[in-house]
Amino acid sequence: MGQTVILDTTRPSESMDAYLAEPTGTPKGGIVVIQEIFGVNAHIRSVADRYAAEGYVAIAPSLFDPVKKHVELGYDQDGMTQGVKYIAELGLLRPTQDVGIAAALLADRYGVKVGTVGYCWGGTVALLAALRLGLPSSSYYGARNVPFLTEPAKANVIFHFGERDHSIPPEMIEKHHALKPEMDTWVYPADHGFNCDVRGSYDEPSAKLAWERTLAFFARELA
Repeated sequence: MGQTVILDTTRPSESMDAYLAEPTGTPKGGIVVIQEIFGVNAHIRSVADRYAAEGYVAIAPSLFDPVKKHVELGYDQDGMTQGVKYIAELGLLRPTQDVGIAAALLADRYGVKVGTVGYCWGGTVALLAALRLGLPSSSYYGARNVPFLTEPAKANVIFHFGERDHSIPPEMIEKHHALKPEMDTWVYPADHGFNCDVRGSYDEPSAKLAWERTLAFFARELA
């Protein structure tokens, strides 16, 4: 079971909450878990706990804090509407900076190499963390990735997509192969959100395979 911690930001008089999950024993690496548009809810906390169970120290920063504190949205139309509103207000620059702050805390406190994993909106933030911050990242169904794929990468990325995801058509996935051919891009027989076990689109075999590939990726990149 993790705990809530407070992160200092570079913005005056502003802090950010985060959920921190520590492993038993010495961490073998650090993982920043980057939320969907639904905030740091029970599902995202459970993802951090799963990484801790694998021996990583994991942190899920509350990236919506600059707009609204303590956001935990449900996977329904109201939650979707609110989440879309928050990400429109936030943009992508500030969340990427805040992921860097969370990563620095893990690196400084635990002396570990740090990577990120992100989902949906967070999948694109994870990509930016690799491109701009040098953090190896596992990006799940990032529908906003394409405009950034021409940027040079400071760290490696592994991409996961669902072939039945109408928000990310095949031509968008193909751009990942074409523009980042050195990075692994995997496509699963699943829909958007297939990793989230509290959504109707959850696909257990696809989620399990993506999890195994992501763990192997972090074992290489954070060794």
